[in-house]
Amino acid sequence: MAQQEALKKIISALPESCGVYLFKDTGGRIIYIGKAKFLKKRVQSYFSRFLSSKTQSLVAKIADIEYKTTSSESQAQLLEAALIKDYQPYYNISLKDGKSFPLIKISDEPFPLVGICRSKSRKKGDTAFYFGPYTSAKLLRQALQVIRKVFGFRSCRKMPKQPCLFYRVHLCPAPCAGKISPTQYRQVVKEIKMFLESKYEALLGALSDKMNSAAAHARFEEAAKIRDQISALRIIGQGTAQASSNESLEDLKNLLGLKKLPLCIEAFDISNISGKEACGSMVYFYRGVADKNNYRRFRIKRVKGIDDYAMTREVVQRRYARLIREGVALPDLILIDGGRSHLAVAKKEVRGLGLRIPLISIAKDREHIYCEGKKSPLTLASDTPGLNLIRRIRDEAHRFAVAYHHILRRKKVIGR
Repeated sequence: MAQQEALKKIISALPESCGVYLFKDTGGRIIYIGKAKFLKKRVQSYFSRFLSSKTQSLVAKIADIEYKTTSSESQAQLLEAALIKDYQPYYNISLKDGKSFPLIKISDEPFPLVGICRSKSRKKGDTAFYFGPYTSAKLLRQALQVIRKVFGFRSCRKMPKQPCLFYRVHLCPAPCAGKISPTQYRQVVKEIKMFLESKYEALLGALSDKMNSAAAHARFEEAAKIRDQISALRIIGQGTAQASSNESLEDLKNLLGLKKLPLCIEAFDISNISGKEACGSMVYFYRGVADKNNYRRFRIKRVKGIDDYAMTREVVQRRYARLIREGVALPDLILIDGGRSHLAVAKKEVRGLGLRIPLISIAKDREHIYCEGKKSPLTLASDTPGLNLIRRIRDEAHRFAVAYHHILRRKKVIGR
């Protein structure tokens, strides 16, 4: 029953958007990956009464569900195929053999041809690259149209002697007319492969370096073209925010040595000026995404003067004493804005209530992370996914606390 309730909670929080869903078993293994135009509706369909025996077998093994949103259904198909290739889930048999579904083929020649095929070549010595299979030829063609607009590639099976219409509408770099060298074209193909493998962050980083280099050498037209590519890719990649959040949660779990993924994180901050109009804030993040419906404000009632530690104790005690009274689900991780001493006072209150929720704090000055039972703080590289998630949550808690503090000050000055 507890497992079913947990799954219901996950499904209720799924967005009504395009994306990919991943079913996991009790061991955390991915057992099925699928794409959807509407994630919530599609995943809910697995828990209906009318299921095939194969689907019933799959559903019986689902212990957790993750998802990655995308900006379009065609992008969801690309991501689905890339993830299936990486994880080879047991229940994705139909996509493993590649006999009935289209693939993307990139030929191995000085100016590789990019196109769609139905099966891999059986000829000996075939060195072409294949991506897929994909379940929908229509969505695949849409995806290739997007890729072509961003990068441009050759699609003619026999290169003509002069540029065709695709060159004039900026969809092909015209290798047939010597407008691009084999080395430059292969770099374009490399970028297309990164896109097909959903390596968006790495691709954007490589393009940024390429743009900066072009600008530094006064190749401004080239730099402007790359800038436009980056802008287009950022728009496409906006839907992958949840994917990044999932990766950040996995990273955070490993960094902190947690027993389970910190799906629900609550973070606290205190705001006051000389002890006046003191208040606290609590923000709630689920699967790395802010859930503003569960934010809470606290007006400090028990503390007089300037005492951040006492205020932290009050806010934390009030929050979790209430959750216990109401029988509400507890978070997987508590984040305190502050240093070692702030963590200590919060821990004392939480443990005093008989709760074993993991706690951490983050200091503002050097971004050190303090953990229970560790003498030295964690010092992480600035690009660590887990650290970036903690920063984002801490900053949101601070913003929310300051906003409430300003409201209280205004009310005191003007009475409303």
